[in-house]
Amino acid sequence: MDKKAIVAEAAIKEIQKDFIIGIGTGSTVNALIDLLPTIEPPDFFVSSSQATTDRLQALGFEVRSLNEAGRLDLYIDGADQVLKSKVALKGGGGAHTLEKLLASNANTFIGIISDDKLMTSLDYPLAIEVLEEAQSAVSRTLVGMGGQPVLRAGSTDLGNRILDVTGLDLTNPEALESDLIQICGVVETGLFAKRRFDKIYIASDQAVSIL
Repeated sequence: MDKKAIVAEAAIKEIQKDFIIGIGTGSTVNALIDLLPTIEPPDFFVSSSQATTDRLQALGFEVRSLNEAGRLDLYIDGADQVLKSKVALKGGGGAHTLEKLLASNANTFIGIISDDKLMTSLDYPLAIEVLEEAQSAVSRTLVGMGGQPVLRAGSTDLGNRILDVTGLDLTNPEALESDLIQICGVVETGLFAKRRFDKIYIASDQAVSIL
């Protein structure tokens, strides 16, 4: 069994029938979604992306918006990189804006990752979602902050663009997150420092540990 399946099997017990549950995006989350027919699920889920919505609906589950559902009891998602402090980088799949919205409106935020995602320092490109009209202006600001932005092909589910940025100083992630979100034209960033995971399931080849 691969690590994604191992961690999904361990974390599935967090989902209770009477909970309002948000579901993230990505290959590890997909392994969790595939296990949902094996449990007694809640009446509906709240999804962080069109890809996740499609997968849930294909299995016969109802999906509602956060507006309809209200505050979440639990939100489960993966990550591109995570520190032991539970600060995470997300956005490789381009869904981080809605992911952060759901995480910020959840009583409990649970991560499911393989052990290769647990890092001593963050070096994955930081995804910054921007308005299309603002991509050049925001890029210039990021360069002034020491970053090297690269425009990602395509658009997000929300119709915006993504800049993948390297070179930014991540030693104070909370301050950086605050600084970035104040740049006019920035919609959201993939840096999850202010809303960190509350609990993280971490899979190795043989077992699952909990941080």
